[in-house]
Amino acid sequence: MTRKPTFGVVGAGGVGGYFGGRLAAAGYDVALIARGAHLAAIRETGLRIESALGDAHIQPATATDDPATIGPVDVVLVAVKLWDTEAAVRAAAPLIGPETAVVSLQNGIDAADRLTAIVGAGHVFGGIGQIAAVIERPGVIRHTGTMATVIAGALDGRESPRAGALIAALGAAGVDARLSGDIERRIWEKFVFLVGLSALTSLTRRPIGPVCDDPGTRGLLAEIMTETWAVGRAKGVALDDDLVAKRLAFADTLPAEMTSSMAGDLARGNRLELDWLSGAVVRLGSELGVATPANAFVTAALTLAKDGTPI
Repeated sequence: MTRKPTFGVVGAGGVGGYFGGRLAAAGYDVALIARGAHLAAIRETGLRIESALGDAHIQPATATDDPATIGPVDVVLVAVKLWDTEAAVRAAAPLIGPETAVVSLQNGIDAADRLTAIVGAGHVFGGIGQIAAVIERPGVIRHTGTMATVIAGALDGRESPRAGALIAALGAAGVDARLSGDIERRIWEKFVFLVGLSALTSLTRRPIGPVCDDPGTRGLLAEIMTETWAVGRAKGVALDDDLVAKRLAFADTLPAEMTSSMAGDLARGNRLELDWLSGAVVRLGSELGVATPANAFVTAALTLAKDGTPI
């Protein structure tokens, strides 16, 4: 691809807004699919990013709630909450042309499968976004810490010019972006950590620093990640033997105030991605014969709040 690729971001919240905003700030043609007050603010005053890696203000920014007004783009980044995937991607059909790459930056481990069922395997690439970012207020994305990484690759592990173009564009926009020849493994590596981070920051209502400093909560974090790792291994994913130890060491390097999007949703009384995180570990563990008592506890403890009921 000799020209600059064009982008559509389905879900311009913390994750989508940050990476889409960085691309737009670097001069790429980016259409942000948003709604409500966030959409109205972006249209009126642009999109702002507040980050230790450098603030940005994209004004004007292309934002809409109607993908039909945009038309086909080269790359669609999907960053909606997991329960919105099917409806949001079907609504985004006008963004998808014959050669469009569709890449999920969502949580969970089945996003690529769900996207494939909607748009077809020829469009879908695996991806992960590693970042702590939220909508601070309408039109403003706040990034906590300095971790802002995208890893993407073809699901079959082959080299792909389309995946390469995405990574090159993100790199040019100042994002830590990497190609992977084993994207399923990378997705599971993120999942092992994310399940633990989401569980403990939600259960304790505390960020990662205090969780790691206390022996009891640190031990529970390790148990939750170990169960998730065991489920992945039972599923045939080549996860390293020392992955959990590495993830615990990684947690110690994070800003003490870092939390999870699920903990933020819990605090705001929003719906939780619980069924796609600890809940998914429990379901897969049952199917594969792997015991998951710590994740079962998390699922039971948070289930009364998962539909958006404050607790």
